[in-house]
Amino acid sequence: MNLEDLGKALQQARKQKQWTQAEVARQLGMSRATVSALENGTVNEIGIRKVMAVCSLLGLELHVATRQSKRPHLHTLVSEAEQRKRDKEPK
Repeated sequence: MNLEDLGKALQQARKQKQWTQAEVARQLGMSRATVSALENGTVNEIGIRKVMAVCSLLGLELHVATRQSKRPHLHTLVSEAEQRKRDKEPK
C-alpha cells in the first residue's frame, strides 16, 4: 500500500460515515487541508500518530507487511528473453 492507496481508503471510510473533511479535522484538532492532502496522497510530511488517529477515528487499522518485490525493469525482461532464445538455439 502506498500513500495514494491509504488516502483512498481514508476517503472511502470518511464518506461511509457521511462526514466532511472539516468534521474529521475538527475532531482530531488538525486542519482540513491536512485531511485533504492525506486523502489525496499529496501530503508532504505527516507524523505516524496523526495517520493512526485518522485511521482510528474512521474505524481503520494500519498493518505492517513485508514489502513485495518490485516488478522487473524492462532491460531485465529483455535480457531474460534473450537468454531464453539463446537456450533454445540448437548447439
